Amino acid sequence: MNSEKCVGSHHPKWFGLALQALVILSKDSVKTCPSAELAVYIQSEATLLRRILATLVKGGILDTREGREGGYRLRRDPYSISLAEVYSVLQVSDPLCFGIKETTGTHSFGLEMKEIFCELTTEMDRSLIKLLERYTVGQIAERANGYRASSLAGT
Repeated sequence: MNSEKCVGSHHPKWFGLALQALVILSKDSVKTCPSAELAVYIQSEATLLRRILATLVKGGILDTREGREGGYRLRRDPYSISLAEVYSVLQVSDPLCFGIKETTGTHSFGLEMKEIFCELTTEMDRSLIKLLERYTVGQIAERANGYRASSLAGT
């Protein structure tokens, strides 16, 4: 087993920011929304959010539209986008895996424990994916009644 595979390429907070943006974009009244407006609404840094949204575009979850009425929009129905898909597209790193792995040394026992820790956290990640497969962006949007999509562009 390659123990380095237990760490993905993006910070876990990307997942939370991505879900918030997807929930906003899933509302019927939002046709497209510029990243700057999304960033203001979810109180995130616009450059970071653009990097996250670009990853979601490459992963087939979002489309972009250029021009005056441009911005980001969902590529398909929010009920067809599972949270597991978003998580996988973002290749979220596993902070527990990273933290546990960092506690081991470079001696033979430490290397053995590092291997074991990565196997355990890989199994934990599989369990997480199974859980995330049960939920969609649309379901999360239903629960998020506390915002007004009408304040965003494209409405």
